Amino acid sequence: MFRKSKSWTLMLATVMTLVIVLAGCGGNNNNEGSASPSASSASPSASPSESAASPSESAAPSEGIDVSKLDPVELSLYIPGTPPKDEKKVEEKINEYLKSKINATLDIRMLDWGQYDQKMNLYVSGREVMDIIFTASWNGHATNVGKGAYLPLNEGLLDQYGQGIKSVVSQAILDGAQINGKNYGVPALKEMAEQGGILYRTDIAEELGLTERIQSAKSPADLIPILEEVKAKKPDWTPLYVKDGENLNSHYMNKFDFFGDTKLEGVVLKDGTDTTIKPVMEYPVYKEYLNIAREMFTKKLVNADAATSQLSPTDALKKGNVFMVVSPLKPGKDAEMAGSTNLPGKIGQVGITSITTSTGETTGSMLAISSTSKNPERAMMFIDLLYTDKYLNNLINFGIEGEHFTLNGEVMSDAPGKPNYIAGASTWMLGNQFLNYIWDTESTDKWEQFQRFNEGSVNSPALGFTFDAEPVKTQVAALKNVQSQYAPGLETGAVDPAKVDEYYNKLKQNGLDDVIAEKQKQLDAFLASR
Repeated sequence: MFRKSKSWTLMLATVMTLVIVLAGCGGNNNNEGSASPSASSASPSASPSESAASPSESAAPSEGIDVSKLDPVELSLYIPGTPPKDEKKVEEKINEYLKSKINATLDIRMLDWGQYDQKMNLYVSGREVMDIIFTASWNGHATNVGKGAYLPLNEGLLDQYGQGIKSVVSQAILDGAQINGKNYGVPALKEMAEQGGILYRTDIAEELGLTERIQSAKSPADLIPILEEVKAKKPDWTPLYVKDGENLNSHYMNKFDFFGDTKLEGVVLKDGTDTTIKPVMEYPVYKEYLNIAREMFTKKLVNADAATSQLSPTDALKKGNVFMVVSPLKPGKDAEMAGSTNLPGKIGQVGITSITTSTGETTGSMLAISSTSKNPERAMMFIDLLYTDKYLNNLINFGIEGEHFTLNGEVMSDAPGKPNYIAGASTWMLGNQFLNYIWDTESTDKWEQFQRFNEGSVNSPALGFTFDAEPVKTQVAALKNVQSQYAPGLETGAVDPAKVDEYYNKLKQNGLDDVIAEKQKQLDAFLASR
């Protein structure tokens, strides 16, 4: 059973139509690299084989742009992740290509996952000159919009230099990412739903005879005896790795809809019907999961540095002695993670929560243009290519064919004796994921699975709503300081849950009621307008 509100049934239908059109990009080796003009009015692009063999024939930049009249510029791209070994080599190849397409070069600046939010906040506050920035609802997008960090894209940039984007990203998706009628980022084309669960080492599970028990887990509490057995039999391993933002109380596990910023208090339940906004600590599931997290921490089933660690779950699994991580899931997440951690065939996934869709998922990965950019038009042209140009999209994500992978149609295999290359270890960050090739370890119907996953989700009662923090920006800044003081320790189990009352009172003293009242006012107005 799943529920769809009347006005957003149309939006999800549009999203599904888009996914159906794009599903052919990855499910059949003989399909065109992008939807045909008759199906989606997309800019023409080469077939997969042509894209691989003849990059010059791949998708053209937006119509009406005379590349010969463009002055050369360098663009910066800020994304979270650890730079792969051959990042500079791939960047050189990208730049050879971009010069012929938009007369630009690209400086990819990857910042470690654990430091990305903090460093970007410093750059934004210091008005650092930047061009293209990865942003998302879960890392403070709405707050940064309130700070004036990003340019509004639908005030000329999208129409003039983003026609390729507009041909493949439905207006419903663009509308759903708006704040006060303006797009401050282009949503990635990927799955539009999420499920909370875990990723785990299948080889170790088989060795310890835990596979069936893990696959049968229905709640976080069910994981405790499994993790205890791992600790007993593998004392040098970390049974479960958690960190701030990636733990049992992450929004995808407890189903909290934060309306565009998971670091700002005041939520409704994604899988509920009540639109009354409350702080998380007023929901029983929050305290329940705090207690479970605390039990895991005191039993040393999680990493001792959980509250302060800046290591991403991906990098934690790469270390080779981590058994399980908490994760938002989608079809094939296990295979994707196996590829990005160099653990092919050794990662499994288990969904624990319901499958839901909120604005947080439709805006869970975006590319923005900094308000300090000196070349916003060229930045828009580059982003446009990531949505339409199959060759560039796969080059920036997977590296150079023959060196980092071999290609048979649209199916990639490891290049013998060469390391894989995954940009930032996350292909969902960069434009149109439906242009991605698939690995030979992935299901050939990957994109069709995405379609079914999206169709089976429950819609948040606030789907489409993004909170504008500007009216209460002073209180927002104060609340975030309080949250950074309390939430990491409480939510990872490092701090006794009894501290939650102190946390709540501190939030109340710093403007919590004002922020929730403003959220409620805006949500009520949004719901009334639908």
